[in-house]
Amino acid sequence: MHTVQPIKDREKIEAMKKILRASSLRDELLFTLGINTGLRISDILSLKVGDVRNEKGVVERFEIVEKKTKKTRIVALNKKTRRLIERYLAAERPNARNDEPLFRSQKGGGAISRQHAHYILNRAAKMIGVMERVGTHSLRKTFGYFAYKQGTDLAIIQKLLNHSSQAETLRYIGITQEQMDEVALKLDL
Repeated sequence: MHTVQPIKDREKIEAMKKILRASSLRDELLFTLGINTGLRISDILSLKVGDVRNEKGVVERFEIVEKKTKKTRIVALNKKTRRLIERYLAAERPNARNDEPLFRSQKGGGAISRQHAHYILNRAAKMIGVMERVGTHSLRKTFGYFAYKQGTDLAIIQKLLNHSSQAETLRYIGITQEQMDEVALKLDL
């Protein structure tokens, strides 16, 4: 298995959303949900419609048990992601039952596969000229990278990603020694 990288350029993220939206709102939501929650692809693909929607509409947060760690996690959904879920369900899944997969395959009633999710994301990345390796794990890494870049405490990101050390989190999100050195070199007190 090859190591994938976060998508570190906001313009490329917006371009990917546009490409994915042209294919389907489902594909755009897959990407948007991943980069805004940091969930593993196995947890994203196991979501049911009822996990993100109740009788009042799209929820602000939901609870899952992570497949890999078996730990319970509360996942918050930002406004942009909630609005996209609403649009997706209204436009592409108006009669969706709560027990159906959120990311339903067009071939049958099950969820799309990890392989198909990888294909969707990798194809869109190539179309916009992303040269780094991109895969389903890039979503999670992109979440961590941008959380870090906006100043979120590394300990919180470590906890959200369920890592054992901050060093592991920095490696995971693609923060290099060179970037860390740059902080000290720019500091002029």
